[in-house]
Amino acid sequence: MTTFLSVVAAGVIALSTATASGQSKSASIQGVWQAVEVHIPGPTPRTIRVREPRPNLTIITAGHYSRVQVDSDAPRPIPADIAKATADELRAVWGSFVGEAGTYQISGSLITMRPIVAKNPAAMKPGAFTTWSYTLEGDTLRVTAVANQNGPVEPVTIKAVRVE
Repeated sequence: MTTFLSVVAAGVIALSTATASGQSKSASIQGVWQAVEVHIPGPTPRTIRVREPRPNLTIITAGHYSRVQVDSDAPRPIPADIAKATADELRAVWGSFVGEAGTYQISGSLITMRPIVAKNPAAMKPGAFTTWSYTLEGDTLRVTAVANQNGPVEPVTIKAVRVE
């Protein structure tokens, strides 16, 4: 599930970053987005519809993005005293939380995102990136994973809706 939601968040960012010069606000993907559906291909393809409340939010500006999400099927536990929490308790609370912010570039219908800061330090290593193809229809964005710094990736597709 963690990989799935990490892909969701990256896809929402990719969805949210493309904008064409001179587009109206409704035709721009700058704004605030939430992922609502993820399609995972492969030998056992599946489509996951994100439940309410949607535990993800992506904010896109002219050249930067920021995203946060919770990768958990259940509510995260609330320790009685965070200062006295065990390592397992802390993992249960923070392990499913994802946070990332960075820059992006658009080339045609492709978006390449480069994290600057992330909860996962591997996402910040020099040369790290993800590339997505995208389409925008009204206030619905769809992105499909294309590649990362290691080469082609599974073509997961994410659908997001504008919330602002």
